[in-house]
Amino acid sequence: MDLARQGFDVTVFERAATPGGKMRELTAAGRPMDAGPTVFTLRGIFESLFADAGETLSDYINLIPANVLARHAWNSHEHLDLFADLQQSADAIGTFAGSREAQGFVRFAAQARRVYSTLDASFMRASRPSTLELVRRLGIGRLADLWNIQPFVNLWRSTGRYFRDARLRQLFSRYATYCGSSPFHSPATLMLVAHVEQAGVWYVEGGMHRLAVQLAAAAMRRGAKFRYATEATRIQVKHGRVNAVQLAGGELVEVDAVVCNTDTNALAAGLFGSDVAGSAAATPPASRSLSAVTWNLVARTTGFELAHHSVFFSADYQAEFDDIFRRHRLPAAPTIYVCAQDRRDPAGSTSSSSPEAAPMERLLCLVNAPPTGDSHLFSRTEIDACETQVFESLAKFGLSVHGRAGATVTTTPTDFNRLFPATGGALYGPASHGWRASFKRPGSRSKIRGLYLAGGSAHPGPGVPMAATSGRLAAACIQADYASIAR
Repeated sequence: MDLARQGFDVTVFERAATPGGKMRELTAAGRPMDAGPTVFTLRGIFESLFADAGETLSDYINLIPANVLARHAWNSHEHLDLFADLQQSADAIGTFAGSREAQGFVRFAAQARRVYSTLDASFMRASRPSTLELVRRLGIGRLADLWNIQPFVNLWRSTGRYFRDARLRQLFSRYATYCGSSPFHSPATLMLVAHVEQAGVWYVEGGMHRLAVQLAAAAMRRGAKFRYATEATRIQVKHGRVNAVQLAGGELVEVDAVVCNTDTNALAAGLFGSDVAGSAAATPPASRSLSAVTWNLVARTTGFELAHHSVFFSADYQAEFDDIFRRHRLPAAPTIYVCAQDRRDPAGSTSSSSPEAAPMERLLCLVNAPPTGDSHLFSRTEIDACETQVFESLAKFGLSVHGRAGATVTTTPTDFNRLFPATGGALYGPASHGWRASFKRPGSRSKIRGLYLAGGSAHPGPGVPMAATSGRLAAACIQADYASIAR
């Protein structure tokens, strides 16, 4: 959108049949549903993108504000909702765990807001991240702010400063998984995700995939061309700069610049040819982010009243992440996320007790998994055992899933590696483990002239708004480097 509206001749080569990448849609029991990101935040990033193109976001997608951010459960009777209204969340926490914990939440939310404010313009919207650039952008007068965001403390330890209740510590440490990481190894700065959610979560009418479809439509209105089911197999370099893209059928397309939004490890692994293999650093398997096992299904549910977003926590969070990142296996007792895609804010605390009276609804169920889809074949037997365990665990939480319609669509790390090569199924690029991790992500400009990087494995990192920001940063670099060739 940015490049096309500035007069550049833009063509997108997309291997899949539709836009979106990980923001994909699939069909289960004849019903389309999201099979990727499910949370829409930082609406202003997209409003600015559309406004700069002379468009209005609301003309393309309908966003419905969520009152309940998520429903959380630790067993069949310990449940907690977080709300868009900060005081309503504090009150709910006070009822759930006492006034001291409610006060801790208010302090935690204030710190998350400070972290976001410190890093927003100075780091997340900077095209080339580095410690020196961060200090320069903040200025000497705000060095205390930089220290106060606790980059050298892990998120799990940091949440202990605000919450004594182990359940709340688990809930607010979970934000590390939004970056595909372990809260036991990620910096406390990731608490900024809590502020992002507190600033607003929206339901996208028609599903998250509709956002991708409408972004493509808006870009086409500005002259961009999309070639779907078209795989790029090689990026050609001549005289030290990119000059062509070769497609799977042999066609060679001359170009002045390329934005590559695959996982950057696909470049390093040589999947686009030897000319650009050195354009990005390789991601070692030990540095990969989380993968997942997901189930898309249509069924009836009874018992536990699902919100649009519901989280069912494991009893031992440390063991769960040790299983994934240290033992490289599916967790023995995973935390389970369920997106009930036909629901909005829950109306009450219980759902229908009769399966016959419950409506059929679209569900996405997810557990975190090791990113070993390129070295370990997740067999049908292994995944079936995991599925049985997951749905038996949900039943213990009070959620019964009945009468599945048609086949359940299961996606494993092996499948994710096939969809997104050279990742092992990792869904968020490199894990955000250690304070240096964010600075190791490549910036918009690669090591090769004319080759630019975007997507969740590049700066500023994973997540829908961050991936969009990375695209805008890449476009801004191209505009600065090639302004004279815009048509």
